Amino acid sequence: MLEQYLNDSHRAYRETCLRFAEREIRPHAEKWEEAHEFPRELYSKAAEAGILGSHFPEEYGGSAGDLFHAIVAIESLMTGQSTGVVVGLDSLGIALPPILNLGSDEQKNRFVPPVLRGEKIAALAITEPGAGSDVAGVQTRAVRDGDSYLLNGAKMFITSGVRADQVTVLARTGPDPHNGLTFFVVEKGMKGFSVGRALRKTGWWASDTAELVFEDVRIPVENRIGEDGSGFVAIMQNFQSERISLAVFGATTADLALKESLRYVTERKAFGKTLQGFQVIRHKLANMATKVEAAKGFTYSVANRLNNGEYLVKEVSMAKNFASDVAQDVCYNAVQIFGGMGYMRETFVERLARDARLLPIGGGTTEMMNEIIAKLLGLGK
Repeated sequence: MLEQYLNDSHRAYRETCLRFAEREIRPHAEKWEEAHEFPRELYSKAAEAGILGSHFPEEYGGSAGDLFHAIVAIESLMTGQSTGVVVGLDSLGIALPPILNLGSDEQKNRFVPPVLRGEKIAALAITEPGAGSDVAGVQTRAVRDGDSYLLNGAKMFITSGVRADQVTVLARTGPDPHNGLTFFVVEKGMKGFSVGRALRKTGWWASDTAELVFEDVRIPVENRIGEDGSGFVAIMQNFQSERISLAVFGATTADLALKESLRYVTERKAFGKTLQGFQVIRHKLANMATKVEAAKGFTYSVANRLNNGEYLVKEVSMAKNFASDVAQDVCYNAVQIFGGMGYMRETFVERLARDARLLPIGGGTTEMMNEIIAKLLGLGK
């Protein structure tokens, strides 16, 4: 199904990512999951393999690929059996676009290439203890003070936040809920910037997640990305790419759970025959496979239209919701098929089931996506 959207460049890149997952991730996945982090040097290894920055401009160290290079990377790296590792490696995918979209040439050259070379880790900080899906509710404040800003506030649930060398932070610089938001790059070592705590999550264990604290952090004007008040439009653009990526994570999570189940039912015996010999199991797998195909097909179709420049807020929201629901449903049934072993942490489907739970929450909740869809259907006040 994906093949119709791919060219030789995508296929070569897929082979690179599959080899990297098999060699560098899968042998260590369980250990890294239990450690709740993966080695920092994996970023530089990924960069050396040509995996980081596939869809970023060549002048900043990328490969100038398109959205399907990003999709290929997610699907292929996920075969390493750790969603957390893939999410951690890809935190640059949401941290760098505001810089590329709003930043000056100097800022792009300063902040982007070191990350794509795997020398620095980048994170995006939007969510706060009191503001998640409602971006207009951001309260972290940056107040102009001469040739710098003083930043105060806290951010929550920040992927790669524990180890990040630079954080693209959305802060309030004015009273308007939407036009008073501005991006800044906060660098590790700036006085007053600290990691409040590393957070322990239900899933995505191998990706570090942090609460970040800003106490009178003095940020030079040179680290303001774009003009005052330009942040809201940029984050709305960011959400589109993040949400289609989460749809891909959902469809891929479901696909991997299905494949594990198909393998298991040919091996596990009960009452003198393998599980595939029971009609109830066969029909369960048939339903799972149908949902996986639908999620993948819809997600690829929306991604292709995005890749061609269409503006698809409604469809992206639908894809994220649908793929998230499919992932949870298929993973639930995979655990059921595995029985007691499906509840054991040594089993891949148990990990997938935990990981799937974040999908209806991250990048905008299912409820928020449904509200967006409803409004774009002409419903509501």
